[in-house]
Amino acid sequence: MTTSAPVVSVEDASAHWNEYVAGRTDATGYHEWAWRDVFERALGCPPIYFAARREGTIVGVLPTVLLNSWLFGRALISLPFLNYGGVLADDDVAARALLDAAMATARARRCAHVELRHFQRHFADLPCKQHKVTMTLPLRAAPALWDGLDRKARNQVRKAQKSGLTYRDGGVELLDDFYAVFARNMRDLGTPVHSPRFFGEVLRAFPGRARMHVVSREALPVAAGLTFETRGTVEIPWASSVRDFNALCPNHLLYWSMLEGAAARGCTTFDFGRSTPNEGTYKFKEQWGASPVPLYWEYGLLGGGELPNASPTNPKFRLAIAMWKQLPLGVANRIGPMIVRAIP
Repeated sequence: MTTSAPVVSVEDASAHWNEYVAGRTDATGYHEWAWRDVFERALGCPPIYFAARREGTIVGVLPTVLLNSWLFGRALISLPFLNYGGVLADDDVAARALLDAAMATARARRCAHVELRHFQRHFADLPCKQHKVTMTLPLRAAPALWDGLDRKARNQVRKAQKSGLTYRDGGVELLDDFYAVFARNMRDLGTPVHSPRFFGEVLRAFPGRARMHVVSREALPVAAGLTFETRGTVEIPWASSVRDFNALCPNHLLYWSMLEGAAARGCTTFDFGRSTPNEGTYKFKEQWGASPVPLYWEYGLLGGGELPNASPTNPKFRLAIAMWKQLPLGVANRIGPMIVRAIP
C-alpha cells in the first residue's frame, strides 16, 4: 500500500514538535525546539522549522536556519554552526515532502542551496559530501574506562594531574573562563569566534544538559569545553586549550575529567564531535579509544553550481586566516561574532 503524502507546514510553535523528536531513536539533541531560540536570540538568524503531518499527526520534522552570508550567499541549512540536523521522518515519503518544502522555501528566499547534515544518506539523488566523521566512545565504569585508554593518553593525564592543574565543571558561572580560553584559541587558529552570548544562550536553553568544563593553572584557565547531553550521550561541540601550556597536558585532564564524570552519571556514549579523518584532532580523539562514524552532508542545489566549501582548508581563505592570527585578541573578539555568522 502506498503511503499517502503528508502536508508540510512551517511551524510557529513548539506544540507536539518535541514530543515527536523524543519518540525518535534517530533524533539528535539538535532537533529539539529550543535550538530555534538560540539561533534567534544570540545570532539573529531566522529559523524556519518544517513539520510534515498526516491526519493532524506529525510524521516528520526538519529544522533549518536561513543564513544570509556575505561570504557564501544565502542558504537554508540544517543546522549551521552545529554538527548535526537534517530530516527526521517516519518514512521516505515524509522525508521527501520535507525536502521539497525546504527547496521551495529556499527558492522563494533566493537561496543558492539547501544543506542537510545527516548520519546517513536520505536522498540518493542529491550530491553529498563525506568529508567529516564524528568520533564516539562507549562509556564504561571508571576502572574499565581508564584501562581502555591509549597508554600515551594515560601518561599525559597523570602528567597533568601532577602539574598542579585543577578541574571544575558547572554552568554560566564558568562562562567567562571558558570564553577566555576558547576565544584565544580561535584567534590563534585564524578563525572568528562566536560571542559569549551565543554560549550563554545554549546554557540558558538547556539547563543541566549543557555544562561548562574548565582546567586551570592556579587562577588562570588554560583549557575549557562545553558539553551537551542528550539521552545518555554527552557531546563536546566546543573545546579549546591555550597552546602556551601544552607541555602540562591540560587538554588531557579536561577530557579525562569529562569522560569520568559522564560515566559516573550513567551516560553510555561520549561524542567527541566531528573531525577530518587522519588530521590532528582525529588522532587526538583516537587516543581515547573513540571510533569514527561517517557523516553525510546532502545538498539541494538551486540553479546548479558547485558544492559550497566553507572549510578553512579552502585555498581562498589562506590569506584571511593568516591575517586573522595576527589580530590583537580584543579586536578579534570584537569583530569575530559579526563575521562568524556568515560561516556555517
